[in-house]
Amino acid sequence: MGKKDKRVDAYIAKSAEFAKPILTHLRALVHKGCPEVEEKIKWGMPSFEYKGVMCGMAAFKQHCSFGFWKYLLMNDPKGILTARNDGGSMGNFDRITSLKDLPSDKILLVFIKQAVELNDKEIKRPVKVTAKGSKTISTPPYFQKVLNKDKLANEVFKNFSYTNKKDYIEWFEEAKTEETRSKRMVQALKWIAEGKGRNWKYQR
Repeated sequence: MGKKDKRVDAYIAKSAEFAKPILTHLRALVHKGCPEVEEKIKWGMPSFEYKGVMCGMAAFKQHCSFGFWKYLLMNDPKGILTARNDGGSMGNFDRITSLKDLPSDKILLVFIKQAVELNDKEIKRPVKVTAKGSKTISTPPYFQKVLNKDKLANEVFKNFSYTNKKDYIEWFEEAKTEETRSKRMVQALKWIAEGKGRNWKYQR
């Protein structure tokens, strides 16, 4: 059975009045689509996990957001899922101000079940490269935020080779939980500040 987190109850209770029915509805749908889902609070927002990160939601002053971690791999023939503007937390349904802004429950459940299947099969998110065959790789926004707090590591990472950057980014993307990803980023900052690649221990 799934696992609810009292912190999510508190998060919803503290949200604006317009947001409460939206968050409550989304929460119920996620549990319906994945009875084994576990709730957590990550980066101050409700996160839903099943064999790794699956999706998350958030409430702001005038809108809510809801998004899937592996949305780029999901089957979306009607183009319902929008691209998230930060790569990981701003949702796939633009600004949600009421339940009317959401697709039907049937469609949402299809997406939720797809997210479950992707995690069941341990399919990983693709690492974004700027162009096919390019040796330029995009730094995930969630890691760039961490780098911005360490000037030295940020500068070193900017000057790293394509391979060094790719090794670190793939290491983060392979994490099955956000806790693991966070721990890896903390360790990475130390190594990067020292000019070390992800696999420095194995290099002569």
